[in-house]
Amino acid sequence: MMSILLRQRIQLPAAWRWKKRRDSFCCHCMTFSTISSNQDPVEIHKRKLFLWFSHLPKEEKQFGGLFSPETMHVDPLILERKDEERAGLLQSPYKTQTSSSHSLTVEQLFDPTDAWSEGRGLNVLLYGAVGTGKATIVRKLVLDWCAGNTMTHFKLLLPFTCEDLSQLTKAVSLRDLVGRKYLHLKNHPLLSGDRDHAKDVLFLFNGMEKMQLDFRIGSSELCSDPNEPLPPSVLIVNLLRKYLLPEASILMATRLSAVERIPQKYVSRYAQICGFNDPDRQRAYFTSRLLQSEEAAQNKEAQTLIELLYLHLQSESQLAAACFLPSYCWLTCATLHFLHFTTTQAPIRTLTGIYTSFFRLNFGGEVLGTRTGTSPSSQEHQSSLMRYVVLTVGKLAYDGVMNKRTSFSDKELEQWIGGKTKTDEELHQLAVFQTDVLDFFLAPCVKSGNHSSKELCEDNEKLYVFAVPALQEYLAALYIVLGENKSALQKLTSQVSVAIGQASEDVSALVNILSKFIPLRLFAIFNLLKLFPKLYEKISSYNKGKIARTMAVEMFRTEDSHNDDVLDQVEQSLLGVHGPQPQQFDDSKSFELYPIFMGGLLQYSNRVLLQQLDCNVQSTTVVQITRALRKHLVRELSKPQPPEELMDLLVLLYEFQNPRLTVEVLSSIKSICLTNVRMTSLKCFILSSVLSCASASYHLKELDLSSCLLTHNMLQMLAPAFRHAHSLNLQFNNLGPDSCILLKDLLLDPKTCISSLQLCDNPLLDSGVRILLEALPQNQSLIYLSLMHTGLGNSGALELAERLPQHTGLQELNVAYNAISEEAAVALVDACREHPTIHTLHLYFNPITDEGKQSLYGRGLTGNQGNNQQVKVLASVTEGSDISGGWHPILRVIQENASSWDHKRVKQQLKVFLQDLEWGREKQTSFWRRLHFRKVQKKVQATLQRLEKDSSSKTK
Repeated sequence: MMSILLRQRIQLPAAWRWKKRRDSFCCHCMTFSTISSNQDPVEIHKRKLFLWFSHLPKEEKQFGGLFSPETMHVDPLILERKDEERAGLLQSPYKTQTSSSHSLTVEQLFDPTDAWSEGRGLNVLLYGAVGTGKATIVRKLVLDWCAGNTMTHFKLLLPFTCEDLSQLTKAVSLRDLVGRKYLHLKNHPLLSGDRDHAKDVLFLFNGMEKMQLDFRIGSSELCSDPNEPLPPSVLIVNLLRKYLLPEASILMATRLSAVERIPQKYVSRYAQICGFNDPDRQRAYFTSRLLQSEEAAQNKEAQTLIELLYLHLQSESQLAAACFLPSYCWLTCATLHFLHFTTTQAPIRTLTGIYTSFFRLNFGGEVLGTRTGTSPSSQEHQSSLMRYVVLTVGKLAYDGVMNKRTSFSDKELEQWIGGKTKTDEELHQLAVFQTDVLDFFLAPCVKSGNHSSKELCEDNEKLYVFAVPALQEYLAALYIVLGENKSALQKLTSQVSVAIGQASEDVSALVNILSKFIPLRLFAIFNLLKLFPKLYEKISSYNKGKIARTMAVEMFRTEDSHNDDVLDQVEQSLLGVHGPQPQQFDDSKSFELYPIFMGGLLQYSNRVLLQQLDCNVQSTTVVQITRALRKHLVRELSKPQPPEELMDLLVLLYEFQNPRLTVEVLSSIKSICLTNVRMTSLKCFILSSVLSCASASYHLKELDLSSCLLTHNMLQMLAPAFRHAHSLNLQFNNLGPDSCILLKDLLLDPKTCISSLQLCDNPLLDSGVRILLEALPQNQSLIYLSLMHTGLGNSGALELAERLPQHTGLQELNVAYNAISEEAAVALVDACREHPTIHTLHLYFNPITDEGKQSLYGRGLTGNQGNNQQVKVLASVTEGSDISGGWHPILRVIQENASSWDHKRVKQQLKVFLQDLEWGREKQTSFWRRLHFRKVQKKVQATLQRLEKDSSSKTK
């Protein structure tokens, strides 16, 4: 990360230099020259360093709020390692808690040691594995020095990135090297070597593992003159030897595997970065990002999120073990911010994009280093570290996904990671990888007892799991998308095809000329060579089709149909499951994120980031997979899918970010039922984004969002999606009177085609219903309106009776369970009877007497002043001495809503229904009619018994 900062040192101050140059034209040139000449070069250096190191990658800016590196920094644990502990230098940071080493602060790194002598600076080696926070500490140290908060006894701090130094091929003196990187420090007296001026200088070399240092006298000549040109590696060696500027102090940051490259006699202090060793440090990190802005700090949801996360970390969960590494704390924060704080104003982000950015931050530009003394030509062909991760850890992850396993033994790790290494160079790369990177991905299983019996090994062998469960699915998906799961024959065929294709281009012209003189059989061979690449292209296309089929099959596995949607699963892996554990229908592990990551990796922005990691996904591969995926998805959607599976499909389409594919898949979807899916702001945004890809003429038969815990803010995000629905079901949510303003605007929108609106069990109250009714005069699309159990009351019912004549298209109205009296009910029945199109009115579960119900039934059947319009009034399961034709929908509504309604009130009403049925059955003379009454009685009794059973279980 530091290399990115230093590479931008020219770009960032460019605007500042241009502004200064522009101002100089408005002032006297002599005055500007005088001011510039009087400025202290060190102060200029501090100002520019602060600008360079204050710039952080764009991934860090996604948390919003008052973005500042100072407010978002939490110091990781730093342990001092003594000389006698050097045998344990390469241990995992998870084992540092048992060490006798004491902790250090950054300020204490350059405290005098026992081996320190007067007139010599200290050489401090700061090391740690990938993800422990080396780059963060270096950046914070530079910023604090520029602000005068730390290392104030050093007058000059000179940071260098070893990745840049390793690219220099020409010899250069130390002073010229400093002047080349920092022009304002050219020929600075502190670097002259005179007297002891260098004691005020601190050199900072970040990424020492990328320097090929050779401390042999025959390879690195001795030098004490800062003006003598030498290769950069020789300059660093002489600085460490204390031949060159012996008074200067040096801070080196490197990986674990490179610690042994620097001889012990040239290191004054070893300091190991061990990340966050306790939940309190982790909580401070999470708070600094998730509660960064003032609005977030006052947000109860954000504070609750922190508390749940902290409880999960204290429970010694697998996440707590992973969050020893600050990189995983960043991933956790980014994921939670994505899940809970997504807004319509924020830039488009995807879960796959977060994980891809996570790898770019940790592995961008990283390579597997070669051994000291290797030739420059071999160094130029160093393999990308991320590519090596895909070939090894990705292969392990893919095998686990295919076999439904999340834990692995030592033998399996040895088999999949480096099991086929042959050459010395490959063995060296494997050793470096195991030392620096392997612990970053795999950690000892914290709760092996929770794994299924299939994952337990004999003799209690130690098991390892991926630090974050979703990481296994991401790497497995990347392994597939990059085509690394090919068989040996397929890889050989690919290489032969490329070679033959190149050769055929070279000889095609010659063949065309000599075709008249070449025998026919020999000419056929040349044609076959030209045909082979095309044949391979067809085989390759078939393989891409298999990838698409795998995505579709994994998306709609029958055994996963009872699971929560993938976003809820991701959240549970981070926050834990609080309360009753969800019922498990299958012991095997589900990998529902795996196909979604496969789709997300095909997105263009993710492919750009992967290309920076030397993981190239070809555009032809994307086209072939996309074309085949559309066919498989359409085929799967021809079958009815559970709401959770449909939510997963929407997430896949959102992660893919391919509008054309989205439109083609949506064309096969007639209804979207997400009932009982716990909707969040993110899920609402995803649903709205996916449907926004469709044209204005695309309409769903039904959009069911009942029992989704919707709020007013979520409703605002969903407003664009509602325009595509004919039937909109918003029952059993938490929509209040303020939501009626948005619903009114929706009904007034000429682009809206809603014919059915169901708002049952929402606390709209009479004030909210009044707002909603204002849309009736101008809306002509609404046919069915359900206001059951919305707190309508008598005043709302009377208002509704007055407004009904203004809407001429309504056919059915449901105002059941609204505490409507008999007088208000009569007004509603009369208004419906005079309406030209209304044929059904629901009034059951209102405090109306038996005589009143019979009267309402009669009024609905009687025309008014020559109007033959009749209204079917559903006030009970009986109509006089006959069974109501609407008894079945009434009972169905009661069964669906009984769990959320007042049980005492529902049981009382069911008993009234039984009395009415018994009275009507006694009045019947026909045996078959009495038998029909008995059938309905049994249905009502079964509903009453089920409700009493649920009530008794809750009281226990």
